[in-house]
Amino acid sequence: MKQIFLVLAPLCLLLSGCAGYSLGGQKPAHLRHITKLAVPAFENLTLEPRLAVLVTNAIIKQMQNHGSYQIVAKRDAEAVLEGKIQRITRTQFRSDRNNILRTSQIQATLGTTFVIKDAASGTVLHNGFATGNSYIILDANLQLSETQLLEDAAQRLAYDLADQISEGW
Repeated sequence: MKQIFLVLAPLCLLLSGCAGYSLGGQKPAHLRHITKLAVPAFENLTLEPRLAVLVTNAIIKQMQNHGSYQIVAKRDAEAVLEGKIQRITRTQFRSDRNNILRTSQIQATLGTTFVIKDAASGTVLHNGFATGNSYIILDANLQLSETQLLEDAAQRLAYDLADQISEGW
C-alpha cells in the first residue's frame, strides 16, 4: 500500500502541472464570441492593379488555415472584416556588385488597416494595422519577379493580420 502511494503521489503531481492549459488558438477576449466572419474585398488605395484581390484571397486562405473563424457570406456572418490597403513601398534591397545603381534584389512592404464590425449593429469590435515584407532576386522577367514579390508580401501580411485577430496572448 505504501509502495503504491509512493509511485502515485509523484505521478499525480507531475500530471497536475498542465491543469488549465488547452491546445489550439486563443482568440482575444473581445472577439471570443465570434465564430463566423465575412471578408469582403479590401479597398485598394494604391495604384497597383489587382492588389485588392491578391490581399483578400491571401487573408481568407490564412484565416481558413488558422481555423479560428469560419469564413462565410456577409448575410450569414456574425462580424465583417473590412480593410484598406494603405501603402506599398518598394526599396532596393541589394545592388549589383559592379554598379550600385542597378538593383539585384528588391524589397516590398504592404500595409493595410482593418476593422472588424458586428454584422447586426455595425459596432466596431476591433481595429488594427497589418504589414507584410518580402524581397526577391530580380531576373530577366521583371514583371514576373514583381508579381511573385507582391504575392509573398500579401501572404506575410495575411499571416500578420490573422495572428492579430486569432491569438489573444
